[in-house]
Amino acid sequence: MSNRAFHRKLVIYYGWYTAGFAVFLAALSILEKEGFPRAWIGYMFMFSTIVLYAGIGVLSRTSDVQEYYVAGRRVPALFNGAATAADWMSAASFISLAGGLYVMGFDGLAYIIGWTGGYCLVALLIAPYLNKFGQYTIPDFLAARYSGRYGGTVVRVLGVAATVLVSFTYVVAQIYGVGLITSRFTGVDFSVGIFLGLASILVCSFLGGMRAITWTQVAQYIIIIIAYMIPVSWLAVKHTGNPVPQLAYGSALHKLSEREQEINKDLMEQQVRAIFRQRAEEYEARIRALPKSWEEGLTEMQREVDDLKRSNATLIEIKAASRTLAAYPKDVAEARRRWAEERDYNLSRAEPLVPHETPFPGKTKEASDAKRNNFLALVLCLMMGTAALPHILVRFYTTPTVRETRRSVFWTLFFIMLLYITVPSLAVLVKYDIYSSLVGSSFSKLPAWVSYWASIDKINPLVAITDLNKDGIVQLAEIVMDGDIVVLATPEIAGLPYVISGLVAAGGLAAALSTADGLLLTISNALSHDIYYKTVDPHASTQKRVTISKLLLLVVALVAAYAASLKPGDILSMVGAAFSLAASTLFPALVLGVFWKRANQQGAIAGMLVGFSICVYYMIRTYPALGGAAENQWLSIAPISAGVFGVPAGFLAIAVVSLLTAPPGRRAAALVDHIRMP
Repeated sequence: MSNRAFHRKLVIYYGWYTAGFAVFLAALSILEKEGFPRAWIGYMFMFSTIVLYAGIGVLSRTSDVQEYYVAGRRVPALFNGAATAADWMSAASFISLAGGLYVMGFDGLAYIIGWTGGYCLVALLIAPYLNKFGQYTIPDFLAARYSGRYGGTVVRVLGVAATVLVSFTYVVAQIYGVGLITSRFTGVDFSVGIFLGLASILVCSFLGGMRAITWTQVAQYIIIIIAYMIPVSWLAVKHTGNPVPQLAYGSALHKLSEREQEINKDLMEQQVRAIFRQRAEEYEARIRALPKSWEEGLTEMQREVDDLKRSNATLIEIKAASRTLAAYPKDVAEARRRWAEERDYNLSRAEPLVPHETPFPGKTKEASDAKRNNFLALVLCLMMGTAALPHILVRFYTTPTVRETRRSVFWTLFFIMLLYITVPSLAVLVKYDIYSSLVGSSFSKLPAWVSYWASIDKINPLVAITDLNKDGIVQLAEIVMDGDIVVLATPEIAGLPYVISGLVAAGGLAAALSTADGLLLTISNALSHDIYYKTVDPHASTQKRVTISKLLLLVVALVAAYAASLKPGDILSMVGAAFSLAASTLFPALVLGVFWKRANQQGAIAGMLVGFSICVYYMIRTYPALGGAAENQWLSIAPISAGVFGVPAGFLAIAVVSLLTAPPGRRAAALVDHIRMP
């Protein structure tokens, strides 16, 4: 079949698929109007989409190495663009990006600028050359380009290690998103939801590899874009009368600014913020009185538990007091750290509302400059990290020609743009809706969505509203809302039918699954192809290589699911760390491997090790969750942007070591000439 005929056939298939999905959505809408239970609508959405993806995986099953690793190198540019966009539209893009803009305001635009700019680097610096190289994995390219006296084994192993580390960090975030969505719309426990979603991931990637994942991701992108556009368009009409959210953005932002000024002037709002300020002062007093304050607090809690036991209090009261005692800081050092965190948290809640459109807000010029520098550093890290993500770069092995690869990057940017230019509008419209409808309402008439989302995680509630000043009215400072639920809760916040909530959940699940599929396959292929086949058993049959890849995929998926069940952090932070790691470890070696013939094996090894070490060292030194502290930061750069130090260190190490050692051999030079040949 010719490429043109294959393209027409795919257009027909996915055209019918889109029409069928529209009919399915209309049918569920009718069922909801007829009184069909909401819970069953959610089940039908989740079950139907997962069965659909699994069906594509079954139909696309293969044991052919080229089909399994790179989809036979015959994916048309348009469809590879849609598949790459779905691969890219992770839980971070679909679920957390609008939430990040909701929480951070202007500063959240760093993610959109950085990720979009990264594809410009992909198109200019890497993608066409990888396609011309024509192998299976990123470590394949690194090993061939930086081959030396002992071949490219060392560079290959380092490339695999970087691929696994970066992809694993990223995939844990996706599976966390799967658990969040599944638990919300099926009612199962968060950990159980993770393993339910994992079943769909495994069917697609386990049976058909890249072939199955590609055609599944095209189907997933269609669901993603429909699910994202419907609720935001509804909100745009509701608040501005304009159904095009991108055009409604300016009007909505103006309305939000006016509402923010009203909230800051509200006396009850100021009263609540004063309560937080008082709490911060109390924690500061405790810190100044250490160690005496810790000893007195411990004695008081122990006495309270003893008094309850002596007075024959109820078992519930005794257990509650015992839990409070068990949670008390174990020593003075822990008390100082935890009370400092509580002090800073309450101080942040006591601050006046910062307008959404304010760039780099800070009390002083130094603080504002630090935020600006962090914004620029994050943009750079995300750009370079995007251009070095193995699961994205490997997609450009799947197109038939270099020309198709360049066109594929264009379509990828176009499909990503459709969602990314909508994200700022969604954040502003949701924020305005909450500020104008929830803030100022009565506690006795809280909307149903608040209790729904508060009940998902009882330990760390996604939404919490507490009447601190006891006036019975909701103030903004009394609302705590996790940014990760903004998109998923948008239909309920906007008052849309429940069927749209199910649609958005299906879209979020598609985004998380599509990226998780690509990441897991990238990890398993790197281990099976680059470690097992290229290093351990070069004579392994094609059937054995594919089988090994499938088994490794299963193991990695289960380990990642377990890691996600531990809830290691918010989605956006985990993803950000993956980008800095990818940029520091792989970006210098990939770019110089294409554009500088003098770069050699020793330089590549040094660059990858130095870039990775600097990045990880900085994260450990500055990230509180890893035992670091903010005072250890260099130039006040946040740990998520550690790549801004790792990348220059990697480039410098490659350049210095390459110049101090022998030039690369003829084979490496010939490879550079080949991939750069027009």
